[in-house]
Amino acid sequence: MVAEGEVALSRAGRPQPPDLLRLHEAIASLFATQGDWRRAYQHLRSALDIARDGSLRDALTSSYNRRYLDERLYGPFTDRLPLGIALVDLDRFKRVNDTYGHLVGDRVLRRVADLLQEELPSEGFCARYGGEEFVLWLPGVDAGHAIRIVDAARVRVARHPWSELQPGLHVTISAGLAHETGAPSSPERQLRDADSLLYAAKRAGRNKVAYHDAQSTQLITHSE
Repeated sequence: MVAEGEVALSRAGRPQPPDLLRLHEAIASLFATQGDWRRAYQHLRSALDIARDGSLRDALTSSYNRRYLDERLYGPFTDRLPLGIALVDLDRFKRVNDTYGHLVGDRVLRRVADLLQEELPSEGFCARYGGEEFVLWLPGVDAGHAIRIVDAARVRVARHPWSELQPGLHVTISAGLAHETGAPSSPERQLRDADSLLYAAKRAGRNKVAYHDAQSTQLITHSE
């Protein structure tokens, strides 16, 4: 039984978003029948927040989706903190699908998304840009820190025990990182810069992070 409108937790953990949505709606209806409009309104607001958050999440990977990313790219940007934007692509992902099938490919995408979301700054996020591409939004960190975050993600993916999923499977990523100090004039332009750097990483042999250092393009790679 749920008392005072609190959401009950099971031993298995917190309810999943669709369950929470239905629970908040049911509680709101209960409070409304009792004439407690304040609590009914609170739970309806919670239901709306959950529904909105669900519409901004990628159904496959649970990372943010392109809609959420577009809101951040094209919406008003007033944060004066430095911002790093990395565009990440799975290397030769078509080969994974062709060799192991799309179900395995989907599991790879979900796991890569989980690995990318580790160790992000507090206001940072990962969004699925499309297909096998992801964007890392890295606010409030200087260029050196942003480079370390993205390269650490690259190393996590390369070192992950993919063979436990399918024998012989190995997955790597490449990334382009664009960083600006202060509020960027256009995060959209910054993403385009990251896209160009991503292609530089691909052309250099993949499993690399490319970024600008002064007037040149630098690449990071390590033996795995």
